[in-house]
Amino acid sequence: MEIKIGRWPTLVFLIFTALHLFGQKMTSFPLEDMLRFKPQDGNWSIVGSVFMDPKVDVHTEGNKGITFTEGTGILLNMTEEGKKSNLFTRMEHGDIEIEFEFMMPKGSNSGFYLQGRYEIQLMDSWGVKQPKFSDLGGVYRNWENEVGKIYMGKSPLVNAAKAPGLWQKMYISFSAPVFDEAGKKIKNAKLNLVTINGAIVHENVELPLPTGGAVAFDEVAKGPIFLQGDHGAVAFKNIKYRLISPAKASIDQITYDYFKGPYTYESDFITKKPTKSGSSPEGLTWEVSEVKDFFALHLTGQLEVPEDGNYYLSSIHNGNLAIYIDGDTVMKNKTAWEWDNLPKNEVFLTAGKHTTEFFYSRKDNWRPPALGVFIESDKMALTPLHLPSSLILGTNIYPLKVDASQRPKILRAFLDFDGDGRKRRTHTIGVGDPSGIHYIFDNDLGVISCIWKGNFIDATPMWDSRGDGSFRPDGTPIYLDNTLQVETLESENMIYNTSVPQDAYKPMSYTINSFTGSPVFNYKIGANEFKDEIYADGLSNALIREISLKEGNTLPENMVFRAAHGKKITPMSEGMFSVDGAYYIKLETSNHYYIRTIDGKDELLVKFAQPSIRYQLIW
Repeated sequence: MEIKIGRWPTLVFLIFTALHLFGQKMTSFPLEDMLRFKPQDGNWSIVGSVFMDPKVDVHTEGNKGITFTEGTGILLNMTEEGKKSNLFTRMEHGDIEIEFEFMMPKGSNSGFYLQGRYEIQLMDSWGVKQPKFSDLGGVYRNWENEVGKIYMGKSPLVNAAKAPGLWQKMYISFSAPVFDEAGKKIKNAKLNLVTINGAIVHENVELPLPTGGAVAFDEVAKGPIFLQGDHGAVAFKNIKYRLISPAKASIDQITYDYFKGPYTYESDFITKKPTKSGSSPEGLTWEVSEVKDFFALHLTGQLEVPEDGNYYLSSIHNGNLAIYIDGDTVMKNKTAWEWDNLPKNEVFLTAGKHTTEFFYSRKDNWRPPALGVFIESDKMALTPLHLPSSLILGTNIYPLKVDASQRPKILRAFLDFDGDGRKRRTHTIGVGDPSGIHYIFDNDLGVISCIWKGNFIDATPMWDSRGDGSFRPDGTPIYLDNTLQVETLESENMIYNTSVPQDAYKPMSYTINSFTGSPVFNYKIGANEFKDEIYADGLSNALIREISLKEGNTLPENMVFRAAHGKKITPMSEGMFSVDGAYYIKLETSNHYYIRTIDGKDELLVKFAQPSIRYQLIW
């Protein structure tokens, strides 16, 4: 097994990923009319739904592959001769956190400009192996040639692009440039974090100058969102944002009581005489302790917040932590480890100072000490209250990654379906391919659990320290199935997964295809034996699956295979369907298939009229 060892994500990544996943309430940018935008030539409009044929290239066939319905909720740009204007919001922003979904047809090009000056490229970059600044997620260069005004752009860390015609998602955390009282810039604009389809494409990137196509070359404290509309069609929906105040919270006047341990909870030591007491003029930290293990601390400080409002405290720590503000409980007896999510603890605070107490204790020494406390509000960015040295996480700073870039790889481990530990699957097999197209097969069900592109497997939770037996896709997975896909439908409206019990499925073996290097799975469902071959096709940029009934087996007449299910399955060309706008499935036309709707959800069903079912998964 080849393993790549890399660095753990930086603290910036950890903080801002937590902010993105568990951040405060964002404001929706309504797409009901065009009143929130400045006047434009008419190429931009509000529609109810949009469809883009992934095979129709806008460069050669224009907008022929684009159809839409009347309504609200989607902002659509369709360029045509004489109508190619850019679009500007009336709203202006400084520091901002914003997310949105976008869709692009084949060959299209657009851009998302922060403050009208810094472009994040929107581009149909599906299948690009080495992305440039001009590909999806790139920070576009400018075209200046005067010394001091040249900016060469920044390529995205990875190509996270989905196939054209699918909805994709972008998240941006942006800090505006800062100016002194005389108007001189003293701090560059910065991309704190940019993700596309869940993958990090930029982290902590300074923007020293405006990029190409900016509305103006001067830099400002506030400016509008600018959507490029002169290069090709693009659609947006579900735009949400949070305008962030530059005001910050702080804590000072730190005093401490140190107790030689070990102790578990504050009730175990708070009535005892401290071993040592003192102050911590540098700030909030566990480092006032005399030892690294088996101790407790009672830290007290004055927390100052800039305005009245709801504040949210969170922490990353090894040990046990309780927090009280003005005597009220904010966090109580919370044991956490560095890989935990950041729980939010809400408290209303008035502007000014508040007495804040921290009870931190360590009884176990299998992880090094770490104490990090963060505060934020709906307007204030996530702010650390601790010293940086207080949150140096772990002694093992290297993730354990399995690399499949040179040859196919197979790894057996547990999978948390949908990233949810409560849905853990215990007999899953990760299959990686040098094309960058990977999947996980559930050998307890005979289904593809999830698919993704990019790097293969992060096996850190499986092998680090004692491990928990699980692995993670090292990319952005699309989860497909965690129930059997084969069913005997006794009536047209019968609910799936009710007549064929899970224990009717029996795995038998798998062999390796000598040509593809991928496994071929063999299993039984009831009395019938199947061969299931799944492999990546780098040329078509798809995952291909062929399920064959072995000779001598006869299926019941009403047995069907559920190829896909979701909120909405949209037929496209013959045999091709869009599933929730997240991925495509393309069935061989020889298969007998149909869509049915049960309880408001769609299912794509295939009858076993032929001895095999063959389809492609495209995303």
